[in-house]
Amino acid sequence: MSDKDTETSVPIHPLLAARWSPRALDPDAVVTDEQLRAVLEAARWAPSNGNTQPARYLVGRRGDETYARLFDLLSRRNQGWAHASAVLVLLCAVTVNEKGAIPMPEYGAGLAAGNLALQAVEEGLVAHQMGGFDKEGAKLVFSLPADVEPQTVIALGALGDPALLDEDRRTKELAPRQRLPLNKIAFTGKWGTPAF
Repeated sequence: MSDKDTETSVPIHPLLAARWSPRALDPDAVVTDEQLRAVLEAARWAPSNGNTQPARYLVGRRGDETYARLFDLLSRRNQGWAHASAVLVLLCAVTVNEKGAIPMPEYGAGLAAGNLALQAVEEGLVAHQMGGFDKEGAKLVFSLPADVEPQTVIALGALGDPALLDEDRRTKELAPRQRLPLNKIAFTGKWGTPAF
């Protein structure tokens, strides 16, 4: 795993501090069945509105047909590094169930993706979520039902050497992690009044 620093205003759980989205992946790494089951199991237990559990997954392993089809759907920019991932996962949100429209299905799918990413850290893996892919193409290629919306493709693997990346990506990979400070995102009383 990485020792990339996470500067926080107070201590946070080590899994949260260690999670980041690298692009330098080890092209020879293997995600075991046990690791893959663990990340999907963690995603399965994410919170969801009224226990609707809208998240669904199409899973491809390096070398199989599902992986190849998912890879072909990625933007060229993402293809430039994601080819080294051991697994590609298409995360989808089911928008309707037997009771009707599922409230906030994208939010539920996002919570599942967060759980997946944190469990990846626990497994000694990394997960990088990508919005740069052909969503309409995914619907066609995988014959998704009308009530299923593609959300993101997640690259899973092991951290690799940044030297594997082109200069632009390598610079970003090695740069310090940054987030907006709490006083810019957490307010009280009225919008813009910092809570901390």
